[in-house]
Amino acid sequence: MEANKPFIDMRNINKVYTMGEVELNALKNINVSIAKREFVAIVGPSGSGKSTLMNMIGCLDVPTSGEYYINGNEVGSLDEDELAEIRNFTIGFIFQGFNLLPKLTALENVELPLVYQGKEKNYRYERVLRALEKVGLSDRLHHKPSQLSGGQQQRVAIARALAGDPTLILADEPTGNLDSKSGVEVMKMLHELHDQGQTIVLITHDNDIALQAKRIIRIYDGEIVEDREVG
Repeated sequence: MEANKPFIDMRNINKVYTMGEVELNALKNINVSIAKREFVAIVGPSGSGKSTLMNMIGCLDVPTSGEYYINGNEVGSLDEDELAEIRNFTIGFIFQGFNLLPKLTALENVELPLVYQGKEKNYRYERVLRALEKVGLSDRLHHKPSQLSGGQQQRVAIARALAGDPTLILADEPTGNLDSKSGVEVMKMLHELHDQGQTIVLITHDNDIALQAKRIIRIYDGEIVEDREVG
């Protein structure tokens, strides 16, 4: 990949969902470029298309038309195994609902991406310890989600996103289910990760959260209505 090419490059992206005889244009002619090491917030109200856009960026869905390149790979030309490889090796996901498996410990939840990557056990253990230490939970290795607070569960989710050493952290409403104190802690963690060179794309409906990013992309009714630097 050439150094001057964007890490994320969306060109004339459209997404149409067909429900019976009704067509819903969820995304309309989206053009977005994001470089490595950027901290971008995609912000919009419920139903604006921001979740659909997140699914496109995360290779969880493919566009109806247009081209999407991530790290030089044209997503439309990839099969499901190749898309899964990008999700496993390139992207770390953080979800509003944490998405932790309730029967697994913090250690086992964080280990999952490394299992999918086929890493050997000793490597996995070292990476998990490092990731949980980074989020301040090295003393909660053997706690299950039900034994952790909401803020701690989200920190486990962040550690899981970091464990596979992804190029991109894709965070979907990461403070949405948290009290204000835990939300502040999670945002502080994302800022620290960005300072360490991590690319972060944050999906949110909250303008105050969005303003903590370095760039805001505002989406409304499936269209980008604003794209500006913050600060």
